[in-house]
Amino acid sequence: MKDQISSAIENIFKINLDLKKSERVLVFTDNKNRNIGKIAKTVAETGKNFTFSIKYLEFKPTGCHGMEPPEELWEQAFGTDAYRTLKQKRLLRPLISKKISKDKLKEAERIIKENRNKAIDVVIALSYYSTSHTRFRDFLNRLCGTRYASMPLFDEEMLKGPMTVNCEKMLERTKTIAKSVSESENIKIESPNGTSVTLSKTGREVKVDTGVITKPGAFGNLPAGEVYLAPLEGTARGRLVLEWAPTRKLKRPVILQIEKGLVKTAEGKEKYVEFLLKKLSEKRENRNIAELGIGTNDTACRPDNILESEKIFGTIHIALGDNSSFGGKVRTSFHQDFVVFEPTITLIYKSGLEKEMMKKGRLLKN
Repeated sequence: MKDQISSAIENIFKINLDLKKSERVLVFTDNKNRNIGKIAKTVAETGKNFTFSIKYLEFKPTGCHGMEPPEELWEQAFGTDAYRTLKQKRLLRPLISKKISKDKLKEAERIIKENRNKAIDVVIALSYYSTSHTRFRDFLNRLCGTRYASMPLFDEEMLKGPMTVNCEKMLERTKTIAKSVSESENIKIESPNGTSVTLSKTGREVKVDTGVITKPGAFGNLPAGEVYLAPLEGTARGRLVLEWAPTRKLKRPVILQIEKGLVKTAEGKEKYVEFLLKKLSEKRENRNIAELGIGTNDTACRPDNILESEKIFGTIHIALGDNSSFGGKVRTSFHQDFVVFEPTITLIYKSGLEKEMMKKGRLLKN
């Protein structure tokens, strides 16, 4: 009988991606974390049993979630012809720096579309720093029809925990929550730690991440399990109290004051405040309240790894920075999620009616 880890890795290809033998796969990692690199190599080696064409690539860490990956990855993903043309027309560097004009962006998209048949069919992104909120990922999904599994901060324990979730039950739960959220106009989040944030979802699509990455252009995290949306810019207000950084518990809480959709202040006697203030001062867009997510994976439990903790059923997460890849209008080389435990979620409808959907982390029945 195959061990649990081997079976979970095989299921990435068989179930999550429904991979065909003829499809071309790219597995990549950065050199930030040895454990992730080891898993990436194992995934790539296992993938040889499911496809005739699989590439494996390592590159230097970008240094932050949401930054574009280096040039060599663009060539491997989009093909040599698209890569060379983007280079010749001096479009690649502005793309990677996210400083490209609208006209040049349209030209870059045209070039990639013309060469989409040479792009990779499937990406398994196992870098430490997330590529989810990048043009690289968006172009592959939207322009090339590539299926994209994003797995930043992944570790072996996830193969034994949240990757073993009952997919059918999680899918049903996720869709039910998404439907309820979709019917509201505004959302209020409160928690025992002092968090109290209100935001608008007017005009924004509520999306789901269920681990089903089988259709052309599909994107999702592994492990999966969340409902998420890009709040309408300028509408979020209140106080967000952070007790956890992405990979550790904070020694003392950090308090973010939010006004008109932006973080105005970050305070707390905790070293993590220095990092936050640095990122917030780099660019106004980094202060944007970019995302509201609701975890739906009942086998996720670790609070010290944001990839898993944001999927924990009965939590919410709020992100700062870029939201351009899932319905928002803010582009920046920064996207960071923060999980809030035991939230009370109140849905506010267009009529003014308010209804609690979740109470202190427990989903309420309609």
